[in-house]
Amino acid sequence: MYDFFELTIKNLETAIGVLGKEKYRSRQLFKWVYNRGIYDVNDMTDIPKSLRMVFRDMFDMSLPEIKEAHFSQDGSIKFALLLKDGNIVESVFIPEEKRNTLCVSSQIGCRMGCKFCVTGKIGFIRNLSASEIVGQLVAVKRYLDNYVPSSDIDRKVFTERHAEEPTKRLITNIVFMGMGEPIDNLDNIIQVIDLLKEPLGLDYSYRKITVSSVGLIDGLSLIKPKVASIAISLNAADDEKRTYLMPINRLYPINAILNFVKGFKGTNRIRITFEYILIKGFNDSINDAKQLSEILKGTKCKINLIPYNESPYIEFKTPNTETINEFHAYLLSKNFTTIIRSSRGQDIGGACGQLGMRYLDKSAHS
Repeated sequence: MYDFFELTIKNLETAIGVLGKEKYRSRQLFKWVYNRGIYDVNDMTDIPKSLRMVFRDMFDMSLPEIKEAHFSQDGSIKFALLLKDGNIVESVFIPEEKRNTLCVSSQIGCRMGCKFCVTGKIGFIRNLSASEIVGQLVAVKRYLDNYVPSSDIDRKVFTERHAEEPTKRLITNIVFMGMGEPIDNLDNIIQVIDLLKEPLGLDYSYRKITVSSVGLIDGLSLIKPKVASIAISLNAADDEKRTYLMPINRLYPINAILNFVKGFKGTNRIRITFEYILIKGFNDSINDAKQLSEILKGTKCKINLIPYNESPYIEFKTPNTETINEFHAYLLSKNFTTIIRSSRGQDIGGACGQLGMRYLDKSAHS
């Protein structure tokens, strides 16, 4: 049996062609599943009944089960999805004024060991398959399409932030910024990007897909322009500090990353983004801002400043608002495109760097 959610149109055409059936049946299947949200072959009325019976036994269209949905007061929703092997993976829906982003996971745990990240404290458990990654998007999409608030609190948050109109619930952007390092699971990520961009399926533009990495530049070099946008977690302007935060810096130091970015043949609209997590008393001073400005001089990039999201498992603290604004203002004064990325879903453990606490909670109480 084929896992439907890891098959491209070409894969489907090959599988159906072996049966001696018309290739256009693959396009019908894609449209029913991805456009119309129908996951029961028996309901696909423009496919002959005899062929529906064949497809029912041929394709597994089951999705990860949403075990929990936690609603933040800012409108974000963190989802805990149960996989077939009993592991839980987390995704976060982040509504904004002009877009709705789904942050998806690529691994259970992570082997990068970044000191600011809860997922890194879990250690590496395994990669997610392409179908498990796509399954997060499809399962959350189905949930949002059919959601009816079950409590007064959820109803208030949902109706205020998402409204009743279905268009308010559309997932417009996908970011690989959840649990795990996407480039450490590169083959499956490339396959997922192909599925996301399929015009007959989910039909996402490359501009709407972002892959975030600690800077595994050998793998990032395969994310060509017009494949997806790239964000690199920098977090420090000198190698000593960055290595302390991110051990991978020993293999991919700052100069190597900067050389990669300078050689990236993007477009005027697509530039690599640097993510910089501001940690109180560690990398948030004006001197740090000056050093960052110096190393990025002449580099076409965008900078996302992310105030650290505190966790009970990590000792770092969030800088005060004045410090964050001063850091931001300095970079703006040097003509860098810089934004402060608001921390979303902090009250539900869904903010950047917080995913995976359930694994640590389980270990602490076992």
